[in-house]
Amino acid sequence: MSEINMTPLVDVMLVLVVIFIVTAPLLASSIRLDLPRSEAARPNDAPGFVTVTLDAAGQTFVDDKPVTPAQLAQRLASAARANPDTEIQLRADRAVPYGRVVEVMGAAQKAGLNRIGFVAQASAN
Repeated sequence: MSEINMTPLVDVMLVLVVIFIVTAPLLASSIRLDLPRSEAARPNDAPGFVTVTLDAAGQTFVDDKPVTPAQLAQRLASAARANPDTEIQLRADRAVPYGRVVEVMGAAQKAGLNRIGFVAQASAN
């Protein structure tokens, strides 16, 4: 016999697939809780985000509206007062100097916002 018998291998793989299909939902949430109810809890307490954009010319935009550095600090401080878990989504043109990006990050940290996400575009391969 010059060929390998693939039937036992296929049988073992199918059994493993069935085991993974059965156990995967159990791994996601295995602890059942009956949480207490409260008037203070709101169903949509997810932290919001503020989009800060730096274009190639050095102009700063907050939620697609142009702002000065003083207005940027004011907008970030008001977002931090409203929700300290607010995330900043920083979109910077590749031509923007790194120092300018650090200034925006410093303004966010000074306002009390520590969550910063850097937005990038996927490369086309």
